[in-house]
Amino acid sequence: MAVILISILFFVTITCFLYLVGVKFWVSPQTMVDRVMGEAKAGQVKHPSLAFHDLLEKLGSYVPSSPADMSLAQQRLFRAGYRSARSLQVFLGVKLIAAIGFPVFAWIGCTSAGLSTERTIVFAVASAGLGFVGTNEVLNFLIKRRKNRIARALPNALDLLVVCVESGLALDQAIVQVSRELQGGYPELSGELAITNLEMRHGKRRADALRDLADRTDIDDMKKLVSTLVQADRFGTSIAKTLRTHSDFMRTIFRQRAEEQAAKIGIKLVFPIFFCILPSLFVVTVGPVIVRIFVELIPMMNG
Repeated sequence: MAVILISILFFVTITCFLYLVGVKFWVSPQTMVDRVMGEAKAGQVKHPSLAFHDLLEKLGSYVPSSPADMSLAQQRLFRAGYRSARSLQVFLGVKLIAAIGFPVFAWIGCTSAGLSTERTIVFAVASAGLGFVGTNEVLNFLIKRRKNRIARALPNALDLLVVCVESGLALDQAIVQVSRELQGGYPELSGELAITNLEMRHGKRRADALRDLADRTDIDDMKKLVSTLVQADRFGTSIAKTLRTHSDFMRTIFRQRAEEQAAKIGIKLVFPIFFCILPSLFVVTVGPVIVRIFVELIPMMNG
């Protein structure tokens, strides 16, 4: 039990350390501005986050990967919101550091705990696998969280799109306006719409740009919306009426999903009630009776 607690403690410590380092150096607004604007100016000291970023990129370049795996990982990084040209190398570098760092900390912890050499080796190997595979799970979590945010923002974006199209704007201008309006509340969807607008400005066909939007987000509701818009554009039907009909359909779908989740609450509360609330009720209601039985009834029967 102590070994498991030590392993969990080391894992939580490393995770918190990496999180604090990322928040301190990587997610800094000034750092993001410097990264977007380009390399640091001559004569200025390079920011520690950029140096650490370069280190991860160099380490990631040494990780062997097949082209198919690299393309798949690049697509997953795109869906998580990382579109930099060096994001794949940085991700591979993080995997390499995790696969090396976790066994080192596990070895130190097991050695300080006085475990045998066999157990120490087993924990070190398990920590290496956890560090290498755990990065994929973290990436899956980031993808899922981003997809949920986009899915929650989609109904409001669709309503704004309907208002913009019905007010007389074309679909391209409506997408630009919706992207601007959603920039503060829903930055993920706003960025995706902005990328779609840039693709259409640079000569890509509207249908292809919309299909790329559906592929990047990988959300079923977005795919349905894109399919509706592509068909309306192909057959020459009214975009405003199509969006209005699809908006009503989406609102109905979301209401049905909410009702479904509400109907599941009763079943999900069975186990918390059975294991958490009922024991306390038994203690409160039956406890005094049992105490009186042991204090009064049993001595009376013995007498």
